[in-house]
Amino acid sequence: MFFDAGETLLHPHPSFPELFVEVLRERGVSVDPDAVVEGMTHFSERFHDTVSSDEHRLWSTSPDRSRAFWFAIYRDFLAELGIEDPGGELPEALYTRFTDLASYRLHPDAVPAIERLHEAGVTLGLISNFEEWLERLLDALDVARYFAVQVISGIEGVEKPDPKIFHLALERTGATPETSAYVGDSPFFDVEAAREVGMVPVLIDRRDRYPDADGIRVTSLEQIPERLGIA
Repeated sequence: MFFDAGETLLHPHPSFPELFVEVLRERGVSVDPDAVVEGMTHFSERFHDTVSSDEHRLWSTSPDRSRAFWFAIYRDFLAELGIEDPGGELPEALYTRFTDLASYRLHPDAVPAIERLHEAGVTLGLISNFEEWLERLLDALDVARYFAVQVISGIEGVEKPDPKIFHLALERTGATPETSAYVGDSPFFDVEAAREVGMVPVLIDRRDRYPDADGIRVTSLEQIPERLGIA
């Protein structure tokens, strides 16, 4: 079984909106927390559109690409919130905070689910569109030891939904698509991409955003063993 990382196993702590507001307030910028929360829907849509564009394809595969990608995202979100940034310093401040290992925590259901699967004899792996520092983050969160392979786009130079990133993970574990499952939070980058490869996709939908999703859908990672018939 393979897992995505961001928003599947781990998340910004205490949350993206709270960190966003904190960074701005540290720099004397007043912002309505409710407006940030409300803007997250548009932010998520903008994120998807941006990562799907030719300009930002392979955004995570180098520090320069990552920086350009996130700066564009932050500038758009600031503009959408009506926040002026005459000195152009806010994207840098946000990028610094959101690339700090201390800004992340595991979801509460992550370790219990991982340990149960591990004890059941399931080989675990990770496939993620994330910068190369994800390796250090997984070590810091003390979960790297559970994964037989970590296939990270920032290291491999290939991103989901490209089938190559899934095949790399399968080859390194000696697994076949038919006997493998992939767990992620994105219907496009995770569910559709894994299904295209022939893996069993599992959508983790903690916020109940996709109640009509096709296939296996869970609201907690701890539901996975039962849904897949794993003891």
